[in-house]
Amino acid sequence: MSGLKVKAILATAAVSAAILSAAPAAADGLKCEPGETYIMNVMVSGHPYWVPVYQGFKQAAEAFGCKTVFSGTPDYDITKQIASFEQDMVKQPAGILLHPMQADPFIEPINRAIDSGTEIVTFAADSPKSNRTSYITSDNLAEAKFAAEEIVKQVGDSAEYAVLENPGQSNHDLRVTALISYMEEHYPNMKLVGRQATNQDSNAAYRATGSILQANPNLAALWIPEAGSAEGAVAAVLEAEAKVLIMHADVTPTTLEHIKAGNIHMALNPNQGMQGFMGFMATFLAAHSDVFDPFNDYKVSGYNPVQIPYVDNGFAVITKDNADSFDLNVYMEGRDPS
Repeated sequence: MSGLKVKAILATAAVSAAILSAAPAAADGLKCEPGETYIMNVMVSGHPYWVPVYQGFKQAAEAFGCKTVFSGTPDYDITKQIASFEQDMVKQPAGILLHPMQADPFIEPINRAIDSGTEIVTFAADSPKSNRTSYITSDNLAEAKFAAEEIVKQVGDSAEYAVLENPGQSNHDLRVTALISYMEEHYPNMKLVGRQATNQDSNAAYRATGSILQANPNLAALWIPEAGSAEGAVAAVLEAEAKVLIMHADVTPTTLEHIKAGNIHMALNPNQGMQGFMGFMATFLAAHSDVFDPFNDYKVSGYNPVQIPYVDNGFAVITKDNADSFDLNVYMEGRDPS
């Protein structure tokens, strides 16, 4: 999304906020009833990525007097995540901000939740065929393009590169397939010599990267759609004493230290706080759609009038120069993690 479009969206949001603040009847409706609760549900719930997202989610909720709960499963297991989602539904929350591990298995649970009165918004990964009202994410196509251009800038346009991937998760899939397509279209002399699934497992990434390096001693660059696999990949590269430019999406405390040390070139990190903040706002507005009477057919068709098909929360480029700004421990000083 271009800077002008982002500014236009932000300007529109600011105008909307001003209108609401000037309209007492509408403003009175934009607050939570006592006990009104919103849940954020994820998989691999111990991953540090979720921490700033949940902080943004909480900050927005507190502004409207709402309660929040962090939920999900500690496992990388679609069955267990759906089970945790079902358990959340027993609590009858007003809304759930959901990171679906896989798109299609969540269609029926999402639709059933909405039918029962709980609004669902997805973030970071999507279930586009479901009836979720909104989707909040960074622009994965823009991330892939940026990564491709940076790789070529650093290693030239006639080099060997490889990717690790996480099949089945929509945002990770797009980060990989879009980069490969962009290379094929714009830099046909760039040669893809390795493509292995590591599924956010650092041990699997360590083994896969070692295998790719052994088979391709001239490997120049490695693109990884998430940080967990990057942890294993950088360990393999260092062990092999190979000169490979590593770029990845997201960030963990471990990969941040490698960026500071120069072992990882850079990370493209979604603006997590904004992701959580806008995720709450979309979920909350969907649950309070009675303040909104648009000029369309929502009354006769029966759909929620607050439909926000896509919100781009933006992404940051993390390098050695600005890495200190992404220290999670510093960010969480004095904050309640629950």
